[in-house]
Amino acid sequence: MTDDIFRSTFHGFEQIPLREYAERAYLDYSMYVVLDRALPFIGDGLKPVQRRIVYAMSELGLAATAKPKKSARTVGDVIGKYHPHGDSACYEAMVLMAQPFSYRYPLIDGQGNFGSSDDPKSFAAMRYTESRLAPIADVLLGELAQGTVDWTPNFDGTLEEPGWMPARLPHLLLNGTTGIAVGMATDVPPHNLNEVVSACIRLLDDPDATVRDLCEHVRGPDYPTAAEIITPAADLLALYETGQGNLRARAVFTRENGNIVVTELPHQVSPGKVIEQIASQMRAKKLPWLEDIRDESDHANPTRIVLVPRSNRVDVEQLMGHLFATTDLEKSFRVNMNVIGLDGRPQVKGLKPLLSEWLSFRQTTVTRRLNHRLEKVERRLHLLEGLLIAFLNLDEVIRIIRSEDEPKPALIARFDLSEEQADYILDTKLKQLARLEEMKIRGEQDDLDSERDRLIATLGSKAKLKKLIKDELLADAKKYGDARRSPLVAREAAHALDETELVASEPMTVVLSEKGWVRAAKGHDIDATTLSYREGDGLLAAVRTRSNQQVAFLDSSGRSYSTAVHTLPSARGNGEPLTGRFTPAAGAQFEALAGGENDTRLVIASSHGYGFITRFENLTGRNKAGKALLSLSEGGHALQPATLSNPDSDRIVAVTSAGHVLAFAVADLPELDKGKGNKIIEIPKARRGTEKVVAVAVVPEAGKLLVRSGARTMTLGYRDLDAYLGARGSRGGLLPRGWQKVDALAVE
Repeated sequence: MTDDIFRSTFHGFEQIPLREYAERAYLDYSMYVVLDRALPFIGDGLKPVQRRIVYAMSELGLAATAKPKKSARTVGDVIGKYHPHGDSACYEAMVLMAQPFSYRYPLIDGQGNFGSSDDPKSFAAMRYTESRLAPIADVLLGELAQGTVDWTPNFDGTLEEPGWMPARLPHLLLNGTTGIAVGMATDVPPHNLNEVVSACIRLLDDPDATVRDLCEHVRGPDYPTAAEIITPAADLLALYETGQGNLRARAVFTRENGNIVVTELPHQVSPGKVIEQIASQMRAKKLPWLEDIRDESDHANPTRIVLVPRSNRVDVEQLMGHLFATTDLEKSFRVNMNVIGLDGRPQVKGLKPLLSEWLSFRQTTVTRRLNHRLEKVERRLHLLEGLLIAFLNLDEVIRIIRSEDEPKPALIARFDLSEEQADYILDTKLKQLARLEEMKIRGEQDDLDSERDRLIATLGSKAKLKKLIKDELLADAKKYGDARRSPLVAREAAHALDETELVASEPMTVVLSEKGWVRAAKGHDIDATTLSYREGDGLLAAVRTRSNQQVAFLDSSGRSYSTAVHTLPSARGNGEPLTGRFTPAAGAQFEALAGGENDTRLVIASSHGYGFITRFENLTGRNKAGKALLSLSEGGHALQPATLSNPDSDRIVAVTSAGHVLAFAVADLPELDKGKGNKIIEIPKARRGTEKVVAVAVVPEAGKLLVRSGARTMTLGYRDLDAYLGARGSRGGLLPRGWQKVDALAVE
């Protein structure tokens, strides 16, 4: 019963699987998006919405010399007659064609707020703005009524609209376009009108010209901004050969009174965004070369970003190179010249196929225009022939009209006229016939005969047709062409500087407190013991380093952490806790710190008497959780690393809490990246719970070892250490009575 109802209800409808229906529906949708929305036609370089906007404005009489009308009027006509889509999307497409910073050759002359380069979408509502066509729009519309295009019904079949515009110039390359379809996209950059016309003429003269030949004319894209295009010529050639690739544009800057002034930005780059990108680096203390940034852009100077260096010693080229690499001051543009060809199919085309196909389109357009004009001339000549007969036999014509019930057949029979000629004579007013002069008619006939001969000759000769196309291209280039805006300057892509390269190299002393608070003081003559500390806190360690270096910290789990010295807070305050920068394991405490160049050799040791030599680079890393460095057994802790100066003569000295001192050569201790290391000094098994290594130091040949015990300090020269020399891992010698309780070691 249910099946019967189903069949009767849906009788005559096709029943197909849902999968098949969805596949077919999505394919139809994707083809619509590709062909009727997102991709431009190679002939006029326009998408349907753009074409309909331009045509609707011409129908409203909004020529370049007309008074502009409210944009809402245009949008209403477009969506009401030709493009049944959202008004906001239509208006946005219209605004884009009016923005001189978006279009190389704007098609619309907008009056009112049509956005700015800083915020292209800040345009006023369409009820506030007015618009009309720009003069260059005549390149698209000038031949529209001359039989050059096919007309198609609009969406509801009540009107007709042009299937394309009879463009006199390859508009696709002039203004470029972007679009995202289903499964494909297009990105065609804008070009200079004079260069494109020159390439077209070269191709007309030499159809075998290569892309390399054409690139002698089209040297590269030409954006509506004076930012430099820095892509090498070889890469541009490859781009034009394949129709795909990437190119890079870079901002232009000058020097004014020691400041850096950016005057041009890459296409579609917002000055506000660039300023925010630079300011964020300054706030993060990643741009210490800059003191200030100002936006001085105004109506007279649309782009004027002022960068104030900290001093005149700042390398401007290096600084700008870093900014080019880390901000939108240098931008990469994708090129994908995917367009709908004359065959109605989307395809990625190189420069030569694109220009060749457009010239074929132009030749067809001119041929249709000439044929249309020839038909009009021949029809007018035909009418003039009948009119001349009527003038020469005016009395007889008047008699026939007055006496005959059906004058048309009588005129045709009497003077051997065509129906069209007879209708024209009958439609002509008598007073006009009376005033007509034979010489005027014959003069017009002679002019039209000459024009007909020229049209026939042009249509019958490929050379003359080619010359006509060339002459018209040159005339439009002379009328609308201008100089290139985007200079082509071959430069290497910018590279970001390492953070340390941006910082001036100044002596710094990094101070670490017992509770893990860190700060940095300028200079190496800082006495860290005299600094103020938070209540209950005190000095743990201090290390001399430089502002453009890293400083590393060791915690009680043997992990190392590092940060840039110049990012540390000033020593004028109490500093900041390291736990705000790093995330050590629960319960771990910071116990030591080290500084130096990446190749600086350090002695890393534990309180249990084991250690190794490693490069400072092995202590550094970007991980906030640190990296494993020193393997510690239970109850052990990391000692303050000691720095090697001359491995061939330095001596490593270790001292235990029981006063045992051992000195040995650097070569006796292995170099490792991480681990437990080898035994440095022997601690008897029976004493391992109570005796520990207090400190490890490196004494250079000209140095002195300071042994601190309470308030007293013993000084041992390099030769004094001979008494404590021994094999690595041995017990060493005992300090004199009264000095066996060692608090710390220092070297001077």
